[in-house]
Amino acid sequence: MTTIVARHKVGNFNTWLKGHQERVKLFTPSVSSFKTFQDTDDPNSIAIVAEVTDMEKFKAMLVSPDSIEAQKRHTVLKPITVSMQVEP
Repeated sequence: MTTIVARHKVGNFNTWLKGHQERVKLFTPSVSSFKTFQDTDDPNSIAIVAEVTDMEKFKAMLVSPDSIEAQKRHTVLKPITVSMQVEP
């Protein structure tokens, strides 16, 4: 399992937040859990910390047609930056 942080902006936080259950459904095949954070200085900037169980499925999900359509509905703005946890 790999811990990742995904960051991006959204056009409208409330619209994005309403899509939570849809995101859970999209992420479930490759993510065991995730937590959502909102930037304190920019309400349309979010971060997700997730436990990825299958990185290849996760990467494929991010660019799948279903995910792209969900991103549009949820007002996700590019780029989506994904960082992986590293051990020193």
